[in-house]
Amino acid sequence: MITLDPSRRRVLGGAAAATLGAALGLQGRPASAQHNVRFSTGTAAPTFKVPPNTADCHFHIYDNRVPPAAGGLPAPDATPDDYRALQARLGTTRGVVVQPSLYGTDNRPTLAGMAALGPNFRGVAVVTPAVSDAELQRLHGLGIRGIRFNLAQAGTTTLDMLEPLSQRVDALGWNCQINMPGDKIVAASDTFLKIRGKLVFDHLAHCPQPGGVQSDTFKLMRRLLDQGNTWVKLTGLYADTKVGPPTYADTVAVARAFAAAAPTRCVWGSDWPHPTERQDNKPDDALLLDLFPTFVPNEADRTRILADNPAELYDFPKA
Repeated sequence: MITLDPSRRRVLGGAAAATLGAALGLQGRPASAQHNVRFSTGTAAPTFKVPPNTADCHFHIYDNRVPPAAGGLPAPDATPDDYRALQARLGTTRGVVVQPSLYGTDNRPTLAGMAALGPNFRGVAVVTPAVSDAELQRLHGLGIRGIRFNLAQAGTTTLDMLEPLSQRVDALGWNCQINMPGDKIVAASDTFLKIRGKLVFDHLAHCPQPGGVQSDTFKLMRRLLDQGNTWVKLTGLYADTKVGPPTYADTVAVARAFAAAAPTRCVWGSDWPHPTERQDNKPDDALLLDLFPTFVPNEADRTRILADNPAELYDFPKA
């Protein structure tokens, strides 16, 4: 195992930004509340105080010493110590390291990141049907609790791998995590509807805008949620927005609808270090977290989505 060294837009200007900043308490913070986090815009801590055992269910660790796989998206070196700075800013205590596409099935950066971050962390790996049962058992022992299919681009995994791998990892209690454009999710609906193992869809299932909750993607996701084996990550508000910051009103509406429809099968995550966004265009993680109460207004549901659901989905210790 390797050891890691410690080491779409954000335009908060004008009256709209000032109004939102005042409403969310983002202005006038004392110096002690300022945080410098790599790959994150802004330095203020969020106003929203997360409940105990809050889990960031989607972030990545990168190590530039590990060679990239074919088709992987380039990304910066983002270390466990960098992530701990984000934890300090946001107040989370648990997390899920998601294997980046950059490394294909070379899960060493994810496993090393989990080991460095400690027992409060789980992981989502990338494998193909060639993986042995012994390797799956080894990964389970190291804290892996899911496998990822990044079908947004040509790469290591393909849709036809989903059903056979789902059957294998379901026996371990794992989930299959899907990152895929919303229209392609709809095109693959027959596949998703027949899976009986746990499915987790990244980034609001990429419901396209401006359709949002009226889109075919959202309607399909409601069917999948009603089956009882599907989860949605309330992540990546910036991924498909047409409105943009500071309100992300269009994607916030999708997140609100998912949380209202299935509060027991939603989880939240930061998507740090925001690999789809340019270095000069990283979102403000505190602002994104401060939007969470606007789409999950019920306090019990907030605790469920931030702490209880992750404990169930990723096998965290019970509080």
